[in-house]
Amino acid sequence: MAYTEEINRRRTFAIISHPDAGKTTLTEKLLLFGGAIHVAGAVKSNKIKKTATSDWMEIEKQRGISVATSVMGFDYEGYKINILDTPGHQDFAEDTYRTLTAVDSVIIVVDVAKGVEMQTRKLMEVCRMRNTPVIIFVNKLDREGRDPFDILDELEAELKINVRPLSWPINIGAKFKGVYNIYENGLDLFTPDKQRVSERVEIDDVNDPRIDQAVGETDAAKLREDLDLIEGVYPEFDEEEYLAGKTAPVFFGSALNTFGVKEMLDCFVKIAPAPRATVTEERTVNPQEDAFSGFIFKIHANMDPNHRSCIAFLKVCSGKFERNTVYKHIRSGKQMKFSAPTAFMAQKKSIVDEAYPGDIVGLPDTGNFKIGDTLTAGEELHFKGLPSFSPEMFKYIENTDPMKSKQLEKGIQQLMDEGVAQLFTNTFNGRKIIGTVGQLQFEVIQYRLLHEYGAQCRWEPLSMYKACWVESDDAQALEAFKKRKHQFMALDRQGRDVFMADSNYVLQMARNDFPKISFHFSSEF
Repeated sequence: MAYTEEINRRRTFAIISHPDAGKTTLTEKLLLFGGAIHVAGAVKSNKIKKTATSDWMEIEKQRGISVATSVMGFDYEGYKINILDTPGHQDFAEDTYRTLTAVDSVIIVVDVAKGVEMQTRKLMEVCRMRNTPVIIFVNKLDREGRDPFDILDELEAELKINVRPLSWPINIGAKFKGVYNIYENGLDLFTPDKQRVSERVEIDDVNDPRIDQAVGETDAAKLREDLDLIEGVYPEFDEEEYLAGKTAPVFFGSALNTFGVKEMLDCFVKIAPAPRATVTEERTVNPQEDAFSGFIFKIHANMDPNHRSCIAFLKVCSGKFERNTVYKHIRSGKQMKFSAPTAFMAQKKSIVDEAYPGDIVGLPDTGNFKIGDTLTAGEELHFKGLPSFSPEMFKYIENTDPMKSKQLEKGIQQLMDEGVAQLFTNTFNGRKIIGTVGQLQFEVIQYRLLHEYGAQCRWEPLSMYKACWVESDDAQALEAFKKRKHQFMALDRQGRDVFMADSNYVLQMARNDFPKISFHFSSEF
């Protein structure tokens, strides 16, 4: 029974949004309520040399953006909460897509002034594919922005999901006075303060005269009018619809001023799903099962630059993970034992003796793991849904310091294991090609190679349209294709054949000329 209770009290979720919507700030405030940190770092301020707890890489502190998913766990009112703060920048979208395979629900942060932005739309598509339950937090209400009803309409139209407000703002911008909590029938008055929570006015219902005293008669009348409209337009909040990923509850607030965050957190822990069943190629794995199973969804090099350590992030899917117990690594068939598995608070780590379904555990990695690997108590299982997409930008990587070629080799190897970029080796001239989804990743790789491995590299331009994995049942046809296209052939790190097409026209021609060859744009085939 205790085992089932442990599972049911876990809430594992990701916070996603467009860059700058306030995702990392919101993460900080949730940690503040959980007692995990006692003072929040101003994410943007360069004057205060205190940066956000979840942005711990040197480059993140300099730029004020998140470039890697960080994992944080804390306890709140009897629940064990695991937050994954994801990068919002589109150049790191692949990291975010993979993270979404390891969570049971999602909080989307939307800027009240900007509304729904491109990146938010893309991430919502991934949630829809997996029927992941979504809560929306409309942020920055203390700044001038759009009308809340317009925002709700836009959320429905752009994210293609039904919405239901569970809190409602009283004015926005300079006149912002607070939020009425529809879910719990409460009124919270706004006082701008980064560390302290605003005051709550005890009321019986929306017609309570104490509301008029607190916000003035005009605003109180408008609030009642708005709430009538909400009741008329939006159906009652249905928890089943939320859990099926069809309805998104909406909360309003200001993460920077710690406002409206607690209301959302209180509602979230009650309605969000506990760990759910996970689909593998063989069968569906239920969290309640006794036998341990889990998969690696992320690898991070250099969590501690002094030790050059790699950490593989394991999502526990079923059974209890225990320290110093032997588990089977399915891809290699090896038996493995972990003496120092860790739990995270961003970069701070503590050793854990046991972990339950829904928990994220860090395993020290000496090159044994790849993204998507499965660990079990012995059963042959393969978790699916962790693709590598075809990159969109390509550059040759060249060593500028021949004395440091070993460091460069190791650095590239470890950074590629993280899955932020892909390495191809041209079979014609042996040159190494790095493929990424965006320009910023090249800067991050170069920066990290220099600062974490002491290796210098430079990029050389390469005009390339697409990298496609090629395969065929007809060995002769594949051989003929590789011969004809020998200048454009490369191998990925698993030694699979990749065709580097330099234009859409060339790719279409190759498909027409070689009907027996299959072209794939993601590495899962």
